[in-house]
Amino acid sequence: MALTQDIVATYRGPQRIFARFLSQGRNEVRGLLFVLIAGILMFIAATPYQAREAALDPEIPLLARIYWSAFFAIFIVPIMVYLFAALIWVLARLGRRRVTGYQIRFSLIWSLLASTPVLLLLGLTAGFVGPGVQVQLLSLVWLVVFVWFWISGLTTAEETA
Repeated sequence: MALTQDIVATYRGPQRIFARFLSQGRNEVRGLLFVLIAGILMFIAATPYQAREAALDPEIPLLARIYWSAFFAIFIVPIMVYLFAALIWVLARLGRRRVTGYQIRFSLIWSLLASTPVLLLLGLTAGFVGPGVQVQLLSLVWLVVFVWFWISGLTTAEETA
């Protein structure tokens, strides 16, 4: 299946997609690729907001804002995802859960990637409408979608272990 089809299918049934990915075996390259794609999409989602902020506050130029936004989304976010997954793995070990580090990492990464359509909408809203109730509501929607996907992935991983 194409990546976009997998993302759409995740909104219909995340456990089925996680089970299919996990049944294909451990593939660290796929996980790294997915987290990089998610970072690039997060950068794209943040660009309208960065352009708005640069127009409202010209003290920091748009190119500087875009540079640091790209640096954060493409380099720092993957490191943070891997560190957070390691922390969750330690907690899972302490809780005697039957889930591997790869399963935790991949469910976190896929949840981030699959929730990027909501982030893209959030970025457009933040760029065109600005701060307000709409941005807060979409932020909450993104958080709920992300947590739903992540919990579904973790439960699927534990069931298959």
